[in-house]
Amino acid sequence: MSVTDAGTSDVPHSRLADTVLARLTATYAAAADPERAVAMRAYMKDVAPFLGLATPVRRALSRTVLEGTPRPDEADCTAIALRCWQLPAREYHYFAVDYLRRHARVCSSGFLPVARCLVGTVPWWDTVDPLAAHVVGALVAADPALTSDMDTWIKDGDLWVARTALLHQLSYRQHTDAERLFAYCLFQSGHPDFFIRKAIGWCLREYAKTDPQAVRTFLARERGRFAPLSVREALKNIGA
Repeated sequence: MSVTDAGTSDVPHSRLADTVLARLTATYAAAADPERAVAMRAYMKDVAPFLGLATPVRRALSRTVLEGTPRPDEADCTAIALRCWQLPAREYHYFAVDYLRRHARVCSSGFLPVARCLVGTVPWWDTVDPLAAHVVGALVAADPALTSDMDTWIKDGDLWVARTALLHQLSYRQHTDAERLFAYCLFQSGHPDFFIRKAIGWCLREYAKTDPQAVRTFLARERGRFAPLSVREALKNIGA
């Protein structure tokens, strides 16, 4: 399923979503900065149009939008996220990501296909990475049975899905499944794309904050299988 292919019937009915989207579109549009929007779109490689809202401004506006709204349930989160993704301006996608990060705990393992849809639709690092680390990662932490889905995602031909699998443990720290992390890195070690190579280095560097010796040992053994970029990123803070 993808947002662009899905009909409105795929978006659950939600009165909260009706309220939030009405407020959101009015509030964001009124604050749009067309000149800044051009520069933001260029910086993000033309992945989507922008309204021109700087992050501090956007988040302040978001607080206004959400003032007085109740705590959502999973259907509300699904509706808000999918409806935001149907809007062209990137700031609406950012709103959805922030909202899901804030309310990930109300979502069950059944939300994973929605997260997969968001990762695969208008994908770029600016939305994929926080979804991976703070939404998909939270879902897997809450339901370890979803690790089997991550085992499938790491093999996916969509590089953004594979990147999500690599990064989903980014905030796990001492709860990281190091064996799985290392296996994922090895599986994608020959990938030619910058974003996979960078993700390998990033997730290893993040785990090195918890167990630097494990990362050093792993790279001492497997270094020749990785692109220099991945190795440099992994060892950035701990040295060879």
